[in-house]
Amino acid sequence: MSEADPRNATDARTPPVAVWQILEKLRGQDLTDWRLAEVKGRASVEARNLDNGIPFGWYPIDLSADLAVGEVKPLHYFAKDLAMWRGEDGQVRIVDAYCRHLGAHMGHGGKVNGNLLECPFHAWRYDGNEGVVKDIPYARVIPPQVKRKCVRTWHVVEVNRWIWAWYHPHDVEPLWEVTALPEAIDPDWTDYEVHEWNVWGSLQNMAENGVDFAHFKYIHGTADVPQGDLRWGEWGRGADVKAKMGTPMGEVDGLISYDTMGPGQSWTRFTGISETLMIACLTPVSEDHVHARFCFTQPKAQAEGPMGRLAKGLIRDICKQFDQDKVVWDRQKFEPSPIICDGDGPIPQFRKFYSRFYAQQD
Repeated sequence: MSEADPRNATDARTPPVAVWQILEKLRGQDLTDWRLAEVKGRASVEARNLDNGIPFGWYPIDLSADLAVGEVKPLHYFAKDLAMWRGEDGQVRIVDAYCRHLGAHMGHGGKVNGNLLECPFHAWRYDGNEGVVKDIPYARVIPPQVKRKCVRTWHVVEVNRWIWAWYHPHDVEPLWEVTALPEAIDPDWTDYEVHEWNVWGSLQNMAENGVDFAHFKYIHGTADVPQGDLRWGEWGRGADVKAKMGTPMGEVDGLISYDTMGPGQSWTRFTGISETLMIACLTPVSEDHVHARFCFTQPKAQAEGPMGRLAKGLIRDICKQFDQDKVVWDRQKFEPSPIICDGDGPIPQFRKFYSRFYAQQD
């Protein structure tokens, strides 16, 4: 029996799973580059059945600490060009990027004037709350078309040390709030350790992983097919998944407890090996491109103590599991009528739940 035989798998940190043939030689900068690089030659959005729109909800945009007062940033999410800035009052504002005057992208070269965003072309100054032009420094009269709302403004909140924007194709008011996680601002927990990917697939295919129990063994090399106790709410869902986890000291009983609020906010608490909170920041760039960032935090006493090495190892293992999933997601097609067998998990129930987040697109 060769070392690649799955029956030899006793340590889930180095699983002899099929996707490992793609990942096994990637280390250091090569792995980082692979995580972010565009996948060439993938099938079209239409051929992969990914053209059903972007689900609505709150989505993470940037770490709060990465946008200073007076700073402007260009963004591209939700298949839209956007401009984001933090005014002198500390509030973050986001608007559609293009100036109604002559079409300059205000995220590139624009500047903050008080709490207004000033276009780099002719200094037209936009209010990010009302979506109107408040000032044109060289003109005696502001055109009436831009005295009323002329650019889309986005609902923005800051929670869990992240900036969140509400997306809905019809600009409907937010239907729920972002869930605050106490560990994210607890001084006894570590600063975020952040890891980043570009996934060239759909947010729904990625979300389906949480109820696809069988894949844990065959993609991630868990010692068995885990079982999950599922929770379903109006806008959120979750599960407690019990699994045997491989460690250098052998198998241990692990618990993975994850929750979501809408399609854009997801968090997972890991116990068994090392207490860890992972905030998964998944933001759609387009229908077949998701910008993924994982933020990890752990109790400082654990991370900085004798268990620190094991705690770091858990984070590496979680990232490796995401790498394994990405191999599939990058070219995965959405199957609207999948053939399901016993043991797959409640995929039909998940799809019925997830369908509520789609609206007719513009």
